[in-house]
Amino acid sequence: MLHKTKNMLIAGLSAIIIFSTQVQAVTPSPQMIEQFKQLPKSEQARIAQQYGIDPSSFGGSSTNTRVENPQVVSERVVNGANAQTQNANTELDFKQDNQRNELNRFGYDMFAGEPTTFAPVSDVPVPSEYMVGPGDTINVQLYGKENQQYSLTIGRNGSIQFPSLGPIQLHGMSFSEVRDSISEKIKQQMIGIESNISMGELRSIRIFVAGDAYKPGSYTVSSLSTITQALFVAGGVNEIGSLRNVQLKRNGRLVGKFDLYDLLLRGDASGDINLRSGDVVFIPAVGGLVSVTGEVRRPAIYEIAPNETIADVVTMAAGVKAAAYPKATSLERYNSNGLKSIINLDLTSAKDKTLLAKSGDYIRVKNASSQFENTITLAGAVVRPGKFQWRDGIKVADILPSLWGDLAPTADLNYALVIREINKYGDIEVLQFSLGAAIAEGSLADNLPLLPRDKILVFNYDDSTQNRFELNKLIKQRIARVSELNGDSLLGNDLFQAGFESLDFNGNKKISSRDIAGVVISDTEQLKEQKAVSNEVSQMLGNLFDDIELIKVSNAMSRGELLYPIISKLYQQGSTHSNVKVIAAAGKVRHPGLYPLSDNATVSDLITAAGGLTEGAYIEKAELTRTSLDDSGSGITHIRVDISSALMGDQSADIALQSRDALTIQTIPDWQESKSIELRGEVKFPGVYNIGRGETLAKVLERAGGFTQYAAPNASVFVRESVRQQEELEIKKLANQLRRDIASRGISKDGIQVNYADAQMMLTDLENIKAVGRLVVDLNAISLGIDEADLQLENADVLYIPSIKQTIAVMGEVQHPSTHRFKTGYTLEQYLSLSGGPRERADEDRTYIIKADGSVVLPNQSAWFASGTEMSAGDTVIVPLDTEYKDNLTLWTQVTGIIYNTAVAISAISGL
Repeated sequence: MLHKTKNMLIAGLSAIIIFSTQVQAVTPSPQMIEQFKQLPKSEQARIAQQYGIDPSSFGGSSTNTRVENPQVVSERVVNGANAQTQNANTELDFKQDNQRNELNRFGYDMFAGEPTTFAPVSDVPVPSEYMVGPGDTINVQLYGKENQQYSLTIGRNGSIQFPSLGPIQLHGMSFSEVRDSISEKIKQQMIGIESNISMGELRSIRIFVAGDAYKPGSYTVSSLSTITQALFVAGGVNEIGSLRNVQLKRNGRLVGKFDLYDLLLRGDASGDINLRSGDVVFIPAVGGLVSVTGEVRRPAIYEIAPNETIADVVTMAAGVKAAAYPKATSLERYNSNGLKSIINLDLTSAKDKTLLAKSGDYIRVKNASSQFENTITLAGAVVRPGKFQWRDGIKVADILPSLWGDLAPTADLNYALVIREINKYGDIEVLQFSLGAAIAEGSLADNLPLLPRDKILVFNYDDSTQNRFELNKLIKQRIARVSELNGDSLLGNDLFQAGFESLDFNGNKKISSRDIAGVVISDTEQLKEQKAVSNEVSQMLGNLFDDIELIKVSNAMSRGELLYPIISKLYQQGSTHSNVKVIAAAGKVRHPGLYPLSDNATVSDLITAAGGLTEGAYIEKAELTRTSLDDSGSGITHIRVDISSALMGDQSADIALQSRDALTIQTIPDWQESKSIELRGEVKFPGVYNIGRGETLAKVLERAGGFTQYAAPNASVFVRESVRQQEELEIKKLANQLRRDIASRGISKDGIQVNYADAQMMLTDLENIKAVGRLVVDLNAISLGIDEADLQLENADVLYIPSIKQTIAVMGEVQHPSTHRFKTGYTLEQYLSLSGGPRERADEDRTYIIKADGSVVLPNQSAWFASGTEMSAGDTVIVPLDTEYKDNLTLWTQVTGIIYNTAVAISAISGL
């Protein structure tokens, strides 16, 4: 049915086409419209294309089809690249900076297009002042007593032929005057009829675009076109065309000029004159060019007009930015000798602003300093670290008014620092104060008055409790950016330094020994990563008070990290004439290390800076080491300090500190930290026992009540941390030796060839072995009181005593590895027989026994008597694999080869 319908529709459409050559308009019937709508979209398009039918005629509506202008301008392409790419300088010129290369001509991107058609624009609204002329069409609609519609074209004589009214002269009239004139005549001569006058199709005019246009030539444009529309149609101006002196010539006379900067910078289009037929839009060559860069809102290359000043050029660049320093503006200008000269300008000065701009000028507006003035920097264990305003009379308590609202919960209230610059060279001094006394107690001595550019450092009391996720995230991001710059280069992160170190003072490349040998020695990946992290952390801490991101996470930094830039600066200030104001604390203090020497600091101040004394500190005596300098050199003196009296406020004991003093807090004699051992298993009172220095295992077992009746002392497991660490070290040594063996076998090809992947797998398995730290002990001998079997205990030792075992395990290359019940008097061979005996690939000569206490015993071997090794409950028999085993076929192959070679040799000898 669908096929018949299609045939009928096609036949009907064909008839319409045939009759349409004789009749001006044929309206499709409703049946044809409905059948056409039922066809698929692809079929509708095919029929419409084949027979030249407008599908909108079957739409069932009387709406007019919207007329759209064709695209007359597309992206300008020159040799496969757009105009912006062509304007860029692709050659490197090291005599000028990158900013100069990146500058573009202002306004030229507005015309960065390619004209595609000369079709005139026809859907532009007609203004009332439009001057009608020959070729224009006037649409007249009459309604009232009669309904008529006319489309009247203005003839060459400037008049229209209006039915029933005769010719009407319109020459020299505007569109509003035409409308009023025709309406008035209709009212006078056609009574009872109203009219609606509108413009129909506009006439086209022929203009010329000449000069330095992108596509100069003759163009047909709408009669409504202006100078800018003519420029768009011609693709704009070329590389040397002027935007500020576009000229309009009519009948050989200059009738107007248009400065496109008025339109682009100020939105003034008053100079955009309407065109007439025969007009010439002429684009002369560009005038003087001035470049503006730096801290301006719109850096670019600008065309200047006569008598324009530096201020006018900066205004073209949209003015300076907020971060600009206009007092330090520089002007590069060619002098009379053809050489460049630099002129310093102050754009805030009326004299410099009125300086006339010249062609070739290069204006650079400098940026302001990133340093802050009249600020206080707060960093460390505070809620809101950062920059704060300084004002006259401000004190520490004004910056941190509340202990709970402004300080971190872990802040050290006894020790804080103010770092102050003491001269214009940036030298610093350090003031120490008690934060708690300054805020809570209102101590005048601690609530220090602040000066501009002071830095306040607040420390954490305990560095180990800080959440350092954000801090480590920041350093990871910084290192990632450095690694991206470094790439796969072996020269390091600072490529410029690497290149400089390879040059001598004559500019020649230094030849090192490794270059001659042709060998490049590089660090391991771990060392490279460690070096990269160290360099980045050093740079970040050196710029702590200027690094906004680092200051935000400074509340998680340790005491030593916050002090790093201060100590570094004090070392830089040190010289032969002034000592380094750094002191040290060591021994039984909470935070041993280097500290800045504050004014009038004493021993008690240093102990406070180090976080106070820790448990076990000997307060009756401490040692202060002092470095003295004289004409003969330097010397070391040791001073005894009574810490107890110094902390109690005795000024005679609280010695004033000097540069490079080092205080060592000693430990109480025979003091030891809390140590313990854990007993598990079959003891009467298992648990954790505190131990003293030199205490033995026998004494602890006695304190635990001894063994239970179910204990198996000979199967005990004793684990020690120091033994585990030693085992881990030996495993690493073995892994390194295996790695060297794999490499040497790959080069020398000696011995049995092992697949590289298998060798790496063995190496990985070896490195993944976890050390246990088991120490073999003889508890039976210890329980009998034999001193040689006893041992001194260490912290975190663990002793496990299992229950009595009644089994013997047989493992390895036996027919059936299994565990058997212990039977008194059974020998090793009998237990092997219970597991089916050794396999063919077993190495019986290397069979060994792991005793229940962890020791290894080799069975007694004899050529005449069977093994009589005594077995104990809990023992394990291991039968290893014979790694040199050869099956019968391989063995006979080798034997046959030997016999054959021997026969050949005998035959050769007998023939001599």
